[in-house]
Amino acid sequence: MIKVLFLPEVVNQFLELAEILYNKRYMGFKDAAIEYSEQLFKDIQTNLPLKMKKHAPSYFKKYGKDLFYSSFSKNKNTTWYVFYSIHEQKGETIFLIRYLGNNHIIAHHLLK
Repeated sequence: MIKVLFLPEVVNQFLELAEILYNKRYMGFKDAAIEYSEQLFKDIQTNLPLKMKKHAPSYFKKYGKDLFYSSFSKNKNTTWYVFYSIHEQKGETIFLIRYLGNNHIIAHHLLK
């Protein structure tokens, strides 16, 4: 069995994301911003175990050790990067999401 879990601070990022998208006028309607955030959350929760994973660069050690990351493209301009650790517990594989960032903010750390 596989579980995808999110640290509380990552859940807060999703809640804040809708506000940012609307307040900075990336989206004209609050409902659209909320839907975008919810769809990203669901996409990660459903598809993370199926994604190709890469070892996270050393810059991201501040979010945990032995991290991996996978990418989720939402449109032609924005790709989200999910940083996570993988744990085995009682026959379950657990993907623990520790950080979420997009190409506009963290891409330069991935190119090193």
